[in-house]
Amino acid sequence: MSIVYIVSAPSGSGKSTLVNELFKMVRHLDFSISYTTRPPRGSEQNGKEYFFVSRDEFESMIAAGEFLEHATVFGNYYGTAWRFLREAENRSNDLLLDIDVQGASKIKEKIRGAVSIFILPPDREKLEWRLRTRGLDSEEVIRRRLDTARREIENYSKYDYILVNNVLEQSADELRDIVLAERLEKKSGVELSEEEKRLVETAQACRLDQSRERVQPILASFNLQAVKGT
Repeated sequence: MSIVYIVSAPSGSGKSTLVNELFKMVRHLDFSISYTTRPPRGSEQNGKEYFFVSRDEFESMIAAGEFLEHATVFGNYYGTAWRFLREAENRSNDLLLDIDVQGASKIKEKIRGAVSIFILPPDREKLEWRLRTRGLDSEEVIRRRLDTARREIENYSKYDYILVNNVLEQSADELRDIVLAERLEKKSGVELSEEEKRLVETAQACRLDQSRERVQPILASFNLQAVKGT
């Protein structure tokens, strides 16, 4: 049975960069490319970042039951196709999903044992700086993304792991260790090497219940409060 990893983050948090780094370090891991009705941005290519389809085509796929989950974001459809999970299982690979909080909630309902990871920016100011310096969006869109980020971050306590993307190399290593630690957990009774013990320890430090101190100042920068019990 494949492990399904869910990775979510506000736009501009560096999620795509971290996922790209993860795939350089971890083998036997497939990536589920989402379908969307929004137009490509910048250098995005069909079949790489997304499958770009028409609204009619997307709705035909919904009617045919081809989506594991789908949602509407900013007026555009986004969806995860079942076929990626079937293909990963046929190759004995695990599957990583890069989806928003709406999609993550639906996946967790459908797939027991799915591992969810929420990536946070260091603070609101840094997130706004990242959105502005990438030069992809208008002022209106940036404002909307920041508002959306605040709403998404409110859902952090629904995730298994919290990863603060401050230093890219460190965050990429933490993401790798989470993925590998979850694989090790399936091998109960196996003696762990010193390196495996280290990565399990790193992953445990990113668990939701271990993340209270790191999360609080980030929430405060968005005028949010920590959820009790985290």
